[in-house]
Amino acid sequence: MQTVVVGTSGTTADDVVAVARRGARVELSAEAVAALAAARGIVDALAAKPEPVYGVSTGFGALASRHISPELRAQLQRNIVRSHAAGMGPRVEREVVRALMFLRLKTVCSGRTGVRPEVAQTMADVLNAGITPVVHEYGSLGCSGDLAPLSHCALTLMGEGDAEGPDGTVRPAGELLAEHGIAPVELREKEGLALLNGTDGMLGMLVMALADLERLYKSADITAALSLEALLGTEKVLAPELHTIRPHPGQGASAANMLAVLEGSGLTGHFQEEEAPRVQDAYSVRCAPQVAGAGRDTMAHARLVAERELASAVDNPVVLPDGRVESNGNFHGAPVAYVLDFLAIAAADLASITERRTDRLLDKNRSHGLPPFLADDAGVDSGLMIAQYTQAALVSEMKRLAVPASTDSIPSSAMQEDHVSMGWSAARKLRTAVDNLTRVIAVELYASTRAIELRRHLTPAPASQAAIEALRATGVQGPGEDRFLAPDLAAADAFVRDGKLVAAVEPVTLSRSKPRSR
Repeated sequence: MQTVVVGTSGTTADDVVAVARRGARVELSAEAVAALAAARGIVDALAAKPEPVYGVSTGFGALASRHISPELRAQLQRNIVRSHAAGMGPRVEREVVRALMFLRLKTVCSGRTGVRPEVAQTMADVLNAGITPVVHEYGSLGCSGDLAPLSHCALTLMGEGDAEGPDGTVRPAGELLAEHGIAPVELREKEGLALLNGTDGMLGMLVMALADLERLYKSADITAALSLEALLGTEKVLAPELHTIRPHPGQGASAANMLAVLEGSGLTGHFQEEEAPRVQDAYSVRCAPQVAGAGRDTMAHARLVAERELASAVDNPVVLPDGRVESNGNFHGAPVAYVLDFLAIAAADLASITERRTDRLLDKNRSHGLPPFLADDAGVDSGLMIAQYTQAALVSEMKRLAVPASTDSIPSSAMQEDHVSMGWSAARKLRTAVDNLTRVIAVELYASTRAIELRRHLTPAPASQAAIEALRATGVQGPGEDRFLAPDLAAADAFVRDGKLVAAVEPVTLSRSKPRSR
């Protein structure tokens, strides 16, 4: 099993995915333990002084003006966790909760929060035991961090509330901790607040969305190339010299991907040989690299924001190296929220152009010789007519999901927290958008492979043939009379989602791109 060591300088996207999705084991570095102990010494010294210090010896938010006496401070920390664990709605996915917990541990280990080493170790122990707190869909406004979701996680550390065990059964958290020999934590000054005050949920979802979108943008380049072949389009628009004069990196990458898939195709370049010759292909075909490329560049910006956040210590107040404990606004989710929204916009546009190519494949007036709806016997058979309806419904939802969450703000905490990011909401809708984009690409794959096979007198590119053969090997059938489509579409969805489409094509494109030995 992979082990991820948490130090004081943040973490990587690969480590987040390893812990969240693959159950990697978590360990604290010696450097982190030392930093935790040093910061805790500063907090303990401040707690012993008569002067109030926010988060250490005061209330929170709009109640920060009250000085809390030493005998009530442990109760204060317990109470903030209990009262803030106020989520509602469906449970959040296990991978999201694991990412949330790991990223909070990352900040705790920075030595900027004042949490004791034993609390950090308990966080690692819970992750390693496969115990997943029950976190609900609603409760975060993305300011002061993901308060309610993180509170449900902190509640589990205290042995309270419900959690899911490694067997998938939801049980009282205290029982699960006891079974794994984990003692519940007794929170001290500042620790309750430090466990709640972070952008960890929205950041975790951003990191995983970027991992998924990286695969999906490659998949979309492949299916766009397949559709170009099936429509007897021209690959000349993909020539590198046309993209260097508009040097957006993503555009050049997408064009290169499509060109690599199409190398050796016997279907391309026939657009001027028909009874009604074309001067140009339609925008959905010709402009595929421009749209997918813009999305790639959006991802590059989002990845930069994620990397900065992964290197950050997000808490309030924070313990500074010179021994000061200062309040700040670093918990505000705006930087993350903006890119989450931006990615949803890019995904919706990619889905939109993908659907337009599918529709073109099915329309006998625009498909350049393909049968209506790619049906075996049009009229008796409906072919892929309703598959495109399903694709259109998915795209329509994605357009609604592209409406930014980060432009909204509902003030809270008696107007103390009077401008919030709604970053958690942006992340939640992006997850749905990514799921829908996978399905949209799968429908284009299903349609374009069938269309290529219907061009029986022409030979597709080797990479295209590899994609078709790999898809057929999963049991997804090719052209023929009408059949129950939902299972085929589900299998095509899994083929894209699991990365099998990219895995089928890349060995061909990479081998053909290598210089030939003399």
